[in-house]
Amino acid sequence: MTQEITRATFDEVMVPTYAPSTIIPVRGEGSRVWDNEGKEYIDFAGGIAVTALGHSNPTLVKVMREQAGQIWHLSNVMTNEPALRLAKKLTSKTFADRVFFANSGAEANEAAFKLARRYAYDHFGPEKHEIIAFYKSFHGRTLFTVSVGGQAKYKEGFEPTPAGIKHCDFNDIEQLKTIISDKTCAVVMEPIQGEGGIIPADLEFAKQVRVLCDQHNALLVFDEVQSGVGRTGTLFAYEQTGVTPDIMTSAKSLGNGFPVGAMLATEKVAKSFAFGTHGSTYGGNPMACAIAEAVVDMIDTPEVLNGVKKRHELFVAGLHAINKKYHVFKEVRGMGLLIGAQVVDEFSGNASKFLAAAAEEGLFVLVAGPDVVRLAPSLIIPEADIAEGLARLERAVAKVVEQSKAA
Repeated sequence: MTQEITRATFDEVMVPTYAPSTIIPVRGEGSRVWDNEGKEYIDFAGGIAVTALGHSNPTLVKVMREQAGQIWHLSNVMTNEPALRLAKKLTSKTFADRVFFANSGAEANEAAFKLARRYAYDHFGPEKHEIIAFYKSFHGRTLFTVSVGGQAKYKEGFEPTPAGIKHCDFNDIEQLKTIISDKTCAVVMEPIQGEGGIIPADLEFAKQVRVLCDQHNALLVFDEVQSGVGRTGTLFAYEQTGVTPDIMTSAKSLGNGFPVGAMLATEKVAKSFAFGTHGSTYGGNPMACAIAEAVVDMIDTPEVLNGVKKRHELFVAGLHAINKKYHVFKEVRGMGLLIGAQVVDEFSGNASKFLAAAAEEGLFVLVAGPDVVRLAPSLIIPEADIAEGLARLERAVAKVVEQSKAA
């Protein structure tokens, strides 16, 4: 007999690192989700910018079933055909020459940061080990990646954390100039900060970061875990900056929900990950790579990427229309289908109220910190779902505003 699962089950059996809602989704199709009570939701969250091609995408289901009938797992002592096909596809479409596969964005970033230090060690010696990142950045939950991430709350209580890491304000080139030095092995940045509040990099800032890295023989690492694989309207966001990194990471949308991550690098840099210096048991899993190859094929088309830009305009126009009536957003910003609406001071620290109210209206949205409502839907979400979802969001906003006035 199937055991009944409720929200209380989480508290009985799970480590309390999460605080999930009472909603228990059991089925998804496209940009719609149904819970165990049959209630329907429109998904503007995308599993935190993951399900870029929607739920239960029939093409991806077919690919998964075909690969499941062939081979599920290979150790890295074997030549892995699905992994090599995906690697060739990613290198042919980007600046990179070499790929390392992992299972998540955190693992991809862990590999990137280790590679940056190893490259500097090989070419300049152990003194050149410092990494510079930016406040409000987020790069994962391993001890190394929370240390590079620019949010102290994620490393509190886990000290001592890895040393040799500095931070400065995002989009402040003058501040960066004061801390970069010949000891710097890498500067790490997101082309658009995700968890930090959906903050795009200024184009001139990004270009100057590249210049500073070159002046100090430091590598430029782009974390595209959230912004990559079509999310911003190009296959990767770096294409819109006019800046080419030395190392780049990808995950989230790459597998449309199947766990996969990738670190991409130039040949010159990648050589420092010589035999035995790094590894992963599941990285390059044939199932994950077969699915990811299909994801890349489906997303990297003019139809999908241009559609992202059109959908961006629909979302932004809808958010502005809601704001014109209720005056709850200070700013709407973002790239492609990674959009943030910063709440006004009246609701500062309470963006989650809009998330909760939206769920009551049958809509999934996210937050990006305490002050920003975040939208990261499927890249192919139907325009009808956008319109209906925005109508539900408006009802949620009206409810929050009304409750605020009554308080």
